[in-house]
Amino acid sequence: MLSEFHRIQRLPPYVFEQVNRLKAGARAGGADIIDLGMGNPDLPTPKAIVDKLCEVVQDTRTHRYSSSRGIPALRRAQATYYARRFGVKLNPDSQIVATLGSKEGFANMAQAITAPGDVILCPNPTYPIHAFGFLIAGGVIRSIPVEPDVNFFAPLERAVRHSIPKPLALILNYPSNPTAYVATLDFYKDVIAFAKKHELIVLSDLAYSEIYFDDNAPPPSVLEVPGAMDVCVEFTSMSKSFSMPGWRIGFAVGNERLIAALTRVKSYLDYGAFTPIQVAALHALNGDGSDIAEIRSVYKRRRDVMVESFGKAGFEVPQPAATMFAWAKIPEKYRHLGSLEFAKLLVEKADVAVSPGIGFGEMGDDHVRLALVENEHRIRQAAKNIKRWLGQQDETRFKDETLDERTDDANFGIMPV
Repeated sequence: MLSEFHRIQRLPPYVFEQVNRLKAGARAGGADIIDLGMGNPDLPTPKAIVDKLCEVVQDTRTHRYSSSRGIPALRRAQATYYARRFGVKLNPDSQIVATLGSKEGFANMAQAITAPGDVILCPNPTYPIHAFGFLIAGGVIRSIPVEPDVNFFAPLERAVRHSIPKPLALILNYPSNPTAYVATLDFYKDVIAFAKKHELIVLSDLAYSEIYFDDNAPPPSVLEVPGAMDVCVEFTSMSKSFSMPGWRIGFAVGNERLIAALTRVKSYLDYGAFTPIQVAALHALNGDGSDIAEIRSVYKRRRDVMVESFGKAGFEVPQPAATMFAWAKIPEKYRHLGSLEFAKLLVEKADVAVSPGIGFGEMGDDHVRLALVENEHRIRQAAKNIKRWLGQQDETRFKDETLDERTDDANFGIMPV
């Protein structure tokens, strides 16, 4: 019955659910699954933020409906954060709206600006809401490269030239989920110039702005580019930076016309996050940054352990410069299976769960995404499990090849040496 609904027909089966079912079944059977799949932070929210929530929730006045746009003090705190972190000046009354996480912000922006058939230029692979938020809204997705290098713009030019109607918007996501690519300010300057030339809206997902591992190169905001405010809205989230995923607090900031459109849609759909959560969030944004630094250092240690231990296990993992993910190519002898079947094998044979790259777009099917959401001991154990499984596979193949050689020798009357 559901397949008859137009919008549901536009959504393919959720590939991650297949891995989740295998994972649940294995756990039900007693297996200890090391879960590197969903990017669900395991670190607790910093105590000062939790304490502020507990303090404010005692005031019964905060139990009423809140503000869909976000309470004024929270929007002012976000403006202060952007000024401090990026040197970007924002008007909290017209250029900032609080969202229920960046995912909700993206989905509601799609609802606000998309007409049926509008063409959206979207990276492939990318975080699913970037594409499916617009598909649900009736848009059409045209895939573009994700790596922010010199090869980015030629396919972009072709996409604009050959799209009918002319594309409406361009989506950016750096640091990138799932690939962990990081953009430079020079790249953003070229993007804004391109967007203005072709009259494109730019929607930037900056959810991982604070999870980076080179202290000398914090990821920039596209809004640092002069004139970017004319065409751009940027989305941020407190989920990863402050380990607040279940709190559902994020922001959209930038162009006043676009922010007004998003705000209007949201006003029909929600009353904003629970007020004590908003107050705790502004308390976090006004902090000294030590909580963010500690969370960042945990992910960096985990990253280093994963790269080293997985490499020794025979599963090469490139070192990500940012995000809480690693984007790893499937070992060559399993690449023909595709990412979903390989991910299933890891659950069944190694008790390790990862996210199949196909879930982020067809261009990701030769990769899997590994989330840094288990502690260092568990990451090392995952590497041991994978090494054991890969070793068993090599041993079996060696025996099979040896048997084949002996059979061939016998057929030709040759004694094996």
